[in-house]
Amino acid sequence: MDSLRLPQPMAAESKYKEDPNERHGNHSKEVKASPAHSTVALIEEEPEDTDPWDLPELKDTGVPWSALDTKGKVLRVLLSVGKLIVLLGLLYMFICSLDILSSAFQLVGGKAAGDIFQDNSVLSNPLAGLVIGVLVTLLVQSSSTSSSIVVSMVSSGLLSVQLAVPIIMGTNIGTSVTNTLVAMTQAGDRSTFRRAFAGATVHDFFNWLSVLVLLPLEVATGYLYVVTKLITDSFNIESGEAPDLLNVITDVLTESIIQLDQSVISGIATGDPEARNKSLIKKWCQTFTNTSLMNVTLPSPENCTSHCWVDGNYTYIMKNISTTYGVEKCTHLFVDVNLSDLAVGLILLALSLLVLCSCLILIVKLLNSMLKGQVASVIKRILNTDFPFPFGWVTGYIAILVGAGMTFVVQSSSVFTSAITPLVGIGVISIERAYPLSLGSNIGTTTTAILAAMASPGDTLADALQIALVHFLFNISGIILWYPIPFTRLPIRLAKGLGNITASYRWFAAVYIICCFFVLPLFVFSLSLAGWPVLVGVGAPLVVMLILIIVINILQKRKPGCLPAALRSWDFLPLWAHSLAPWDKVVSVFTAKCCCCCKCCQLATDDQEHRETESVEDNKKPHTEVYDNPAMSAETEVENEIKIELKILKMTRL
Repeated sequence: MDSLRLPQPMAAESKYKEDPNERHGNHSKEVKASPAHSTVALIEEEPEDTDPWDLPELKDTGVPWSALDTKGKVLRVLLSVGKLIVLLGLLYMFICSLDILSSAFQLVGGKAAGDIFQDNSVLSNPLAGLVIGVLVTLLVQSSSTSSSIVVSMVSSGLLSVQLAVPIIMGTNIGTSVTNTLVAMTQAGDRSTFRRAFAGATVHDFFNWLSVLVLLPLEVATGYLYVVTKLITDSFNIESGEAPDLLNVITDVLTESIIQLDQSVISGIATGDPEARNKSLIKKWCQTFTNTSLMNVTLPSPENCTSHCWVDGNYTYIMKNISTTYGVEKCTHLFVDVNLSDLAVGLILLALSLLVLCSCLILIVKLLNSMLKGQVASVIKRILNTDFPFPFGWVTGYIAILVGAGMTFVVQSSSVFTSAITPLVGIGVISIERAYPLSLGSNIGTTTTAILAAMASPGDTLADALQIALVHFLFNISGIILWYPIPFTRLPIRLAKGLGNITASYRWFAAVYIICCFFVLPLFVFSLSLAGWPVLVGVGAPLVVMLILIIVINILQKRKPGCLPAALRSWDFLPLWAHSLAPWDKVVSVFTAKCCCCCKCCQLATDDQEHRETESVEDNKKPHTEVYDNPAMSAETEVENEIKIELKILKMTRL
């Protein structure tokens, strides 16, 4: 008798399979058994044969263009134009929020940044100068601001150009934290977060690796200082004006919210006692300075430096005294607010972060709805396709030029790299293409600094231009080190490795940002304050141990036979010392307890209100075990019915 064909339940995804020993004849058909259900299976896992770094296909789920009538085509065109306008508006708000975020950080930590720069004894240490550049750029969220502080210190004679070179390297690192923070907003989807975080951190790795090579080279040879000095001495450069490109559009909104007096931070750094008591919030947008010759009283005749005279018990000297008068008051929102700089900075920080995250989420959603079907394929083909052989190598350098040009237009590397990070996350731009775009953004921001330096007054022109050229030459040297030869493109491989880790353990992204941009710089800075003996005594063993670990890891993957049997794996160490899995359990337990604490009060009130209703429902429902999943109860009943039908089949075959 032929076996009956059973109806398949809608909830079950696999067929049941009877025991091979109980088959009847050659006409019996297999019915596969359903696997045991577990909450672990609810976690989405990618197939092993697929590369997680392949760009996803953005499928068009809408009606094809050819199937639309005239009215539908007009509506689609209008809808696409409307989406494009909304996208441009969101990008405008996104750029303005980054500008306001920079102002907020300057209000919160600008004076502290000036105090950090004021300690010249610490700045004589190259490592301390590097760390100070990182920390100050993190505080003010603008490499242009921190560079302008360095220029003012060099032009006033408080800092030499040689000591300013490590600080400029540090500003290059500090400015790359913005796009890394932007990538954190895409942590919802595992694959998107993997690509977005790798696309953001490829910029970080380039900066860190460049510093690791070029800082020792600069300390040993003075390479950057000597070359830039030759350039500035060879050309008779006249001062000009730095162009205002995107700032003409964004300043309309940002200057109506807040305007800052940048000279206050520079004044604190250069030791001006009056600057410490001034507010960073600009009150007067137009001022008039009157200089007059006045009699000034000296404490004693010993303080006299030029022509003085004594009248009784007082000593006088003639000096030019400048008095500044306000002519036109500013019109921004906080001009008449009686709040401290810290309070205004915290308010702007919260609002700018809210607008920044909201705009970013909406931009990603809008791009996902726009980049579908043929549009997505065309854009991805344009951005990620190389030129045909033998000109494929030119594509990356054109991407560098595009990144430099776009950064020159927006006049901020943070804005450009933060804008392409969501595109990497949703799969429009590959990491291999995002890498040269990020390198180009480094070049673009230095060209803007060069033009700004050329607009400096005559007495500070040479120093400002040399520091801008140091920044430019540093990035050019880094590109020569880490881009032309594919083997040397280590930032891409390191960023992909970090992306895989953060995709599995998303909390590790926060650990990376805190350690690389805060803990490590503060640790090196504290050792620098203790002096060279402490820095070498503590830092040298740590560096040697880190190098040994890296070498052993490489040999474990490439040539494990060269290592002793004990070092061919890290299994001899405790699990928490070579795996993130135990730490992941700790983080999971901690977050679960925090969530429970937040929901305790609400659950207690809900239980009190619904206790009687739940007791009545429990009496009506069949009892389940603690480990049962109520959501699968319907499927379980269907499985039990199929088992009964299988028994009936076996009996009929007998």
